[in-house]
Amino acid sequence: MNPHVPKADPPAGWRDRLQALRNLPPLLRMVWETSPSLTIVSLISRLLWALVPVGMLWVAKLIVDLVAAATIAKTGVPSDLWPLVGTEFALAIAGDLLMRAAGLAESLLGDRFTHHIGVRLMRHASTLDLASFEDPVFYDKLERARRQSAARLGMLSQIAGLLQTILSLLSVSIVIVSFSWWFLPVLVLALLPVFWGETRFAMLAYSLLYRWTPERRELDYLRLLGASISTAKEVKLFGLGDFLINRTEALFDRYFQENRKLAVQKAVTNAALNILPLAGYYGAYAVILYRTATGELSLGDLTFLAGAFQRSRNALENVFSTLSNVSEQALFVRDLFEFFDSKPTIETPGNLLPAPRPIRQGFEFQNVSFAYANSDKPVLVNVSFRLETEERLALIGENGAGKTTLIKLISRLYDPTAGRILLDGVDLREYSPSDLRKEIGVIFQDYVKYDMLVKENIGVGRIENVTDQDRIESAARKSLASDVVATLAGGYTHMLGRRFEGGADLSMGQWQKIALARAYMRDAQLLVLDEPTSSLDARAEFEVFQRFAELTKGKMAILISHRFSTVRMADRILVLGGGRIEEQGTHAALVANGGRYAELFELQAAGYR
Repeated sequence: MNPHVPKADPPAGWRDRLQALRNLPPLLRMVWETSPSLTIVSLISRLLWALVPVGMLWVAKLIVDLVAAATIAKTGVPSDLWPLVGTEFALAIAGDLLMRAAGLAESLLGDRFTHHIGVRLMRHASTLDLASFEDPVFYDKLERARRQSAARLGMLSQIAGLLQTILSLLSVSIVIVSFSWWFLPVLVLALLPVFWGETRFAMLAYSLLYRWTPERRELDYLRLLGASISTAKEVKLFGLGDFLINRTEALFDRYFQENRKLAVQKAVTNAALNILPLAGYYGAYAVILYRTATGELSLGDLTFLAGAFQRSRNALENVFSTLSNVSEQALFVRDLFEFFDSKPTIETPGNLLPAPRPIRQGFEFQNVSFAYANSDKPVLVNVSFRLETEERLALIGENGAGKTTLIKLISRLYDPTAGRILLDGVDLREYSPSDLRKEIGVIFQDYVKYDMLVKENIGVGRIENVTDQDRIESAARKSLASDVVATLAGGYTHMLGRRFEGGADLSMGQWQKIALARAYMRDAQLLVLDEPTSSLDARAEFEVFQRFAELTKGKMAILISHRFSTVRMADRILVLGGGRIEEQGTHAALVANGGRYAELFELQAAGYR
């Protein structure tokens, strides 16, 4: 997490914006899918609301002309004055009701749209494989997509408001042009420089946010480290508070300096450009006053034109500003749809085979090599071995030897870079990944601690049976988690974790037994324990693995542990080093061989003497 200066990418240009606008139709379709009824209410309310201003201006003109004529003629209060006042009052009430109807519909639509986008993000993320989630570039894309799920609500309101403003502008403009055709073109030409300025700086702002996505993720991470229950102990113990605060402030200051420079340039430039539309408006206003003073226009005409011109000026500014914002927002929408377009690296064509049940021949690795993306160093090199049915296999080796990678490959979280893996003589890639994984129960050393009920924490091991209480309790007994449950007041309905009220924060050893129960929930044909008991003492781990050995009789099992007292119970042991299999055999044979295994065994044994 070394601070670095973001790449100086060029700002998004007009071509980027025009291409990004292609994402607006699918976005609007998503809005329609969210709630057709609320969408219709919003559109109709805004369209009717757009006609209210010109109606009120016209009625106001009639009132002023009527009062002026009565004043000059001294005829008293005209009889048709009050119906006009009542009409204006009714239009004001209608405008208020339409505004509130549109606001209510869009508020409810916004809530549902946020939920709809959030669920769609989760659903698409669930289709992607592990390689995606271990790629920093993917995380930048995911971060931008997550931010868009809520931030684009304002864009939807802007689009609806833009349609309303354009309709209102058209109705007002028709009347303005009927008095003098050149008023509106002058105002449009005067506003074009403002539109250019807004657009230019919107492009620069998008580029800034895009370039700083990794740093903004780092800021969020630093804030989480500095104020989280999961890190509080170490932060206090190691005195990391000031270190995290200083790094956060330094990173934010660099971002703020660049953002402030852009904001100042935008403010100064747009202030200068805004002089043109002001000059255009007051020039036209002076002409209107002159024509009224010479008797060419009535007082009502003056009232109407002044109000209409002011509204048209505001509407044009709003249209240009909204168009600029929408084109900018479309760039962010592009990020959202780019995430939706991302594909898993593991291909799953149609007509895939279901996993065999029962497995009759086992797994076979044939010259398997593997390297992670963006890495030149292979993790595995030409690895070949068999895992027979009913065999318990142990993997041992130093950290980084490739033990966990082998498990990821056998459960098809990754595909080999070279070579192939067979199951019952068939390439693993010909099986359905989801169906294959149902036959494999894996508990990794970095298992998840779900802030959920005990029964849910166990039940997620086989989610389709998450409500099967008998199965959950049976799994708990097998993993010895039933002893943990017995200490909780709520039993299997007790909340775990500290995130929610009443939650119990278990010890590492207790959490590990809960996690182990998930593996037993699956009733899988292959059970894998990837160092999930590393926090248990030697005796407790031995008891867990001994029970594991008893419960996996007649099944395939893989054990990964650094403790030789545990791995010696396996039928066969593979010793990994440098991405290759250095030795394999039983515990006794490997010790007698005097190789790498015997050396590691002797080093560990010496620690207990």
